[in-house]
Amino acid sequence: MKTFWIWLLFNVTSWLLAMVYFNQSIEDLTVRLFGVAFYFVIFFIMPLVERKPKALVLLLSVNAVIASFSLFPEKDGMFNPYLILVISLLMGSAFYHLSLKLGTITGLISTAGLIAAVLNSNLSPLLQIFIAIYICFLFAGLVLYRKMKNRTEDLDARYDALIGEYRAIKRQLVSEEEIARQEERILIGHEIHDSVGHKLTALLMQLEAYRLKVSEKDKETVQSLKELANSSLEETRNAVKSLKTTETGGLPGVLRLIRKLEMESFIRVHFTVKHGATTVALTGEQSFVIYRSVQEALTNIMKHSNAREAEITFEAPGGTIFRFEISNPIADNRRYHEGFGISSMKERLEKFGGNLEVFKTEEEFIVRGFLKIADTGDEDESDTTG
Repeated sequence: MKTFWIWLLFNVTSWLLAMVYFNQSIEDLTVRLFGVAFYFVIFFIMPLVERKPKALVLLLSVNAVIASFSLFPEKDGMFNPYLILVISLLMGSAFYHLSLKLGTITGLISTAGLIAAVLNSNLSPLLQIFIAIYICFLFAGLVLYRKMKNRTEDLDARYDALIGEYRAIKRQLVSEEEIARQEERILIGHEIHDSVGHKLTALLMQLEAYRLKVSEKDKETVQSLKELANSSLEETRNAVKSLKTTETGGLPGVLRLIRKLEMESFIRVHFTVKHGATTVALTGEQSFVIYRSVQEALTNIMKHSNAREAEITFEAPGGTIFRFEISNPIADNRRYHEGFGISSMKERLEKFGGNLEVFKTEEEFIVRGFLKIADTGDEDESDTTG
């Protein structure tokens, strides 16, 4: 957006100086002022077709023709030097927004208008040669700039692809490590369940059978042994449960993952945590959904924005819902289209009675979501030792 206003300032200044240079009354400049008006109408339309190269070529070419006619020498052959400046701005805009081929087409049309004006002027041959040399150098410079820009864009695309692949591999590695640890915990749990758990259960049964056979004075001792075995069996069950339970994490766990993501994505993240969000009880699945939502928002920033910083706010008003908001500054008016990632996040949040909304203001792009944390119930803690 800032580039547009700078470009507008250059054009307004050039045209203002060009009109002043004629040193004529408003009545005498009527036709030329109409040309200026049409020029700026097209100038303001161009951002709307920025993503349509053919339409942009057409508009830039029409503006080049309008500029040439509006500043064309009169019968006395007086050449307006600001025509060179206006044509230079049009050529610069063409090579900035268009490919090398389309930029060259617009450049040739602009140059043809300038040559027609120069040949119909009373400029000396030396000045005409000077203008021709200037146009040649300008053309060469713009072609070189376009090639360098193409190369830079290609390198940026390769860099983004490599970074994306690196992050995908790293996420896969972390996921595989977590799966391996979980499988190891489950295996140990099964071992304890099959060996210690079953033997303690058998011991309890044998103690009960023995208690029925012993004399009254020994029954108290056997009962004590039975309680000790029962306590050991209960501790074994608790150990197996803890080994099979996934980590819940909560918001501190989410923050740790986001900090890790921040280092990988090179985006500076500013956190705001309020309304008891740090102490709220989030299940492992809820923490995962929140983390994935933030991760998707940061990924979108990397893909579709030049911003390198983001604001993230967490809050849990009333302890019944958990809200989060990710915002980043924007510098253009590109339209937003909801992709698969955002749709997937919405579905996940809706499972917890929540929702996700994505919208733009004049200055920021905002992803805001929430999920319900009240009455979620505890995770299944069924006995696994039998």
